[in-house]
Amino acid sequence: MSRKWSDAKKRLAEIIIERSFQYREDPPFTLASGRTSNYYFNCKPTTLDPEGMNLIGTVIFDMVKDSDITAIGGLTLGADPLANAVALISYQKGRPVKSFIVRKDVKAHGTRSAVEGNVSAGEKVAILDDVITTGASTITAIEKAREAGLIVERVIALVDREEGGREHIEENVADVSSVFTRSEIMELYGRRGSHE
Repeated sequence: MSRKWSDAKKRLAEIIIERSFQYREDPPFTLASGRTSNYYFNCKPTTLDPEGMNLIGTVIFDMVKDSDITAIGGLTLGADPLANAVALISYQKGRPVKSFIVRKDVKAHGTRSAVEGNVSAGEKVAILDDVITTGASTITAIEKAREAGLIVERVIALVDREEGGREHIEENVADVSSVFTRSEIMELYGRRGSHE
């Protein structure tokens, strides 16, 4: 790993490998895009875990705390636990960042809003996603947030599968980063396997 990791980030990587990452040669996994892959990330067992949420909130808050971002959210369901974790940790650290939800489908009743939360047009926000593969769901969230008048300053993913999604998102938002890349997780996974 080229970057120095905090203790929180190291522990979060361990949890992802333990609970959210699978690798197999045959048969490969079929992804939502229809493509097949030898590795699979299901981040829900990490993002919905108490320790995982605490670590995610801590790590992502550290990524945005010095910015002028006032809210953080993304397409439901993948982004919801990430955004809520950041909101909670940010409040505890005295620099509150609100969370919001971007609906996949707008309800035909009520406000009929695609964006739910205490956010207003003109606010600078970050869009979150648990995993970037093609980038399509993240781009949907960006578009809906912009339609609601939000200014999308950056995108943060928990895991970037490094399959072109990041580049696709960068066509819409210049600042795209991830907590982990597939390469970093694979490197750790390989090192763990060699020690067992």
